[in-house]
Parts: sequence; C-alpha cells; structure tokens
Amino acid sequence: MAAHVPTMLAMIIVSSLMMAASMAVVGWGRRRDGLGRWSAALLINAIGHLLIMLRGLVPDVLSIVVGNMLLSCVFAGMIAAIYQFQGRPVRWWMLLAPAGLTTIFVIVFIDHFPARVSFVGLVIGLQSIWALWAALQRRHATVGRGQWLLVGGLMLEALVLGARALVALTMGGASTDILQGSGLQTLTFMSTFSVVLVSSMGFVFMSRDRADESNRVMAALDALTGVANRRSLIAALDRDVARAVRMHESIALMMVDIDHFKNVNDQYGHPVGDQVLCSVVNVLRQRVRAQDLVGRYGGEEFMVLLPDTSLMGAEQLARELCKAVEESRCPADGVPGPGIAVTVSIGVFGGRLESGDSWDMLIAAADRALYQAKNNGRNRVEVATGLRRPSAQLAAQAHPETLPESLY
Repeated sequence: MAAHVPTMLAMIIVSSLMMAASMAVVGWGRRRDGLGRWSAALLINAIGHLLIMLRGLVPDVLSIVVGNMLLSCVFAGMIAAIYQFQGRPVRWWMLLAPAGLTTIFVIVFIDHFPARVSFVGLVIGLQSIWALWAALQRRHATVGRGQWLLVGGLMLEALVLGARALVALTMGGASTDILQGSGLQTLTFMSTFSVVLVSSMGFVFMSRDRADESNRVMAALDALTGVANRRSLIAALDRDVARAVRMHESIALMMVDIDHFKNVNDQYGHPVGDQVLCSVVNVLRQRVRAQDLVGRYGGEEFMVLLPDTSLMGAEQLARELCKAVEESRCPADGVPGPGIAVTVSIGVFGGRLESGDSWDMLIAAADRALYQAKNNGRNRVEVATGLRRPSAQLAAQAHPETLPESLY
C-alpha cells in the first residue's frame, strides 16, 4: 500500500520541527548532554525534507543536491550528539565526509534517479550503522532504557535504507520520481518518521536518566571525599544489621576521627584541611575489602562498616589503618616538605547481634570506644565491650556528668 508522499514528507517536517524545538528547550544550558546537537540535526532534517517536497517548484540544485546533502548531515549531527553525550571528541571532518561524497555523487548523477537513490541510501544507511555502533560502544556506561529506543530507531533506519538502496540498484535505467508513491517509498518515509520520534525520545530519556542517576549519586555521596555520606551510611548499616541478626552473622563497625584536625585548619587553612580529609579517606579505602563501606559521618569523623567480620578481625584492621595513616603524608598545596602528617583514633565494635539490636546501638558503642581512644592519648584503637540498650543510653544522656569531657 502506497501512502501520499507529500503528506508523509509534511509529517516528517512538522515532527522534526516540533521535536527540535522541544529538545532545544529541554537541553538549554546543558551543552554536555548533546541535546543541542540533536536538536540541530532535526532542524536540518526538516529543511532537507522540505527541499525534497518542493521538487519541481525549486531548482534541482536545491531540491536534489542540497536536499540529499542535508539528509546526510542529519546523521552526522546525530553521531556528534551521541559523542558529546558520551564525552568523546568529535572529528568533524570525518563526520561530514559522507555529506561531501553524497554531494559530489548527486551532482554527477543528478539525472540518474536509481543510481542517485541507491548511493544516498547506502551512505545514509552506513551513517545509521555508525550512529548505532557509537551508541552501543558505551551502552554499559549509559544508565536507563532510553538508549534502547535510540538503538531501535537507528537499526530500523539502517535496515530500510539498505533495502531501498538494494531495490534501487535493480531498477536499471528506469526513471521515476521521489514524490511518486510506492510501497518502498512509504516504508522509507515511515522509518524516517519513526527515527525522528523514537530515537529522539530515546535520546531525551538518556539525558533524563543520566541526570536522575547523577542526582542519586550526589544524594548518596559526600561531595568532598566521594565516599558515602551520613544518610547512606545509616541506610547501609540498618540493612546490614538486619541481615546480621537474621543470618546470625558477625558485624563490625569502626568510628575513625582525625586527631587535632582543628589545628590543621587553623595552621594551614580549610582548603588544605579538605586535602587532608581526602588523603585519609584514600588510605582507608585502599585497605578495606570490596564489600566494606567507608563513609563520612560528619566533620573529620568517618565510619567503616564491615559486614560478616568478627571483633578480632575488625580490631586487627583498625590497628593497620591507624598505622597506615600515621605513616602516610598528605601533599598539600603551599606546604613544603613531604606533606602533612596526621593520626587517627579509632573506636571499634564487633560481634554477633541479638534480636532487638539496632544500628544506633552499634554507632553508640563504637563512638564510646572512640572517646576512650582519644581519652587515652589518641593515635590508638579501643574496643567497645558491648552494646548499651536504648534505655541505658537515655539514662547516660540524662546524667552527662558520667561521660568524659569532649576531647574534640
């Protein structure tokens, strides 16, 4: 069944313009997402199909030569948009080379419709495959399902254009017109219409999914050190405590505090203090297992969560961490010598939990051990002897004279 070609061209033009405008609005101020380039490609797509629709009403050099050149430029723009989204450099001379070849070929064979159609279909089909390959290369680094809409649209376009080029080659010297309706013309323009809608929506969803993932990561990580923030730490601790109770497994927790960190800020300034925090975090992360979690609990205090770990194993690791931090040096801007030396005090709790034990009890136990480590001279490890029930904790808070003075 053959559809009315001018009507289909009008649909492609209108959809391209509307989608280009929408993507331009969505991508305003977000240059790294590639939405601006994709929007420009859609605008070029609308102009190219408009020139084709005006065949016979405008000079052939515009309708045939410029029109086909622009259709090739559309996919160059889409590939450039995908590269920008992926953070890859764009070699424009490579992307625009197919458009140049198309222009030369169309000029030479301007009066030979089958050869012209087969060559243009082949070139744009290969560009579709190029765009498809570019999208699939970084598929594992792209979050969400929007990329599969993009891939599906490009794959459909490549298949249809390849078939159109093959059919055109079998037409021999037959002469026809681009605006003449046929089943192949209908399939070609329908695939183009689908690429405009499906692939463009897929690209928008890719941008949205990445923004959502970025927001999720920002909400879960400490902006300075890149480790888990307090909210993520408590969520992970709550989850692992519940699992430890259910599976009757050991769990351990460390509270790590940088000794005399206020002196570092006072002597070198807060920017250097930030570098010291990051340096200590790196030392911690390099010496824990993949399943362990290091996070910033607040200020210069860090938490290390150790699932399925005994108290003995946690204490041994804590002493190794304490020694590693002491032996490390933090190179800092404007600070001469090998860098700034700092130490840490660590409070440790570990063991099997009972039904009713909660994450806040573990934090309180490790925090008490941390206070004891600082009270005993700092740069040392102390172990909590047990958990304190919430009622006992509340009683201690009601009588603060029973607690040691703050050593922070």
